[in-house]
Amino acid sequence: MSVIPLPVGGQIVFDRAELEHVLQLYGRMVAAGEWRDYAIDFTNRQAVFSVFRRASERPEFRLIKEPALRMKQGQYSLIGEAGQTLKRGNDLASVLAPAARRLLKLAD
Repeated sequence: MSVIPLPVGGQIVFDRAELEHVLQLYGRMVAAGEWRDYAIDFTNRQAVFSVFRRASERPEFRLIKEPALRMKQGQYSLIGEAGQTLKRGNDLASVLAPAARRLLKLAD
C-alpha cells in the first residue's frame, strides 16, 4: 500500500494542465450554448468541477479528482446529473470523452 502525499494545506486541487483541459471543454460548451456556469470545490479528499446549464439547477456533469483512488479505479470520475458514474480512469481526456462527444452531437 502506497501513501499519497497531500498538497500543502491538506487540500486536493486541480493542477494547471488539468484545469486548462477542463476549461477548454467548458469554453466550447459555453460557445455552443449548452453550459452557462461552473463551480469548483476543494476538500482534503477530492477536488470537484461541476458544470451547470443554469445556476439554479443540479450540475449536469461533475468531474471529481480523488487521488486516493489512483491505484484502484482511477483518480478521475465523471458523474452525470442523476448521480450515475459515466466514466472513471487515470487519463483525464478519456474521462471527459462522454462530455466531449455530446459537443459533437450538438454540432451535427
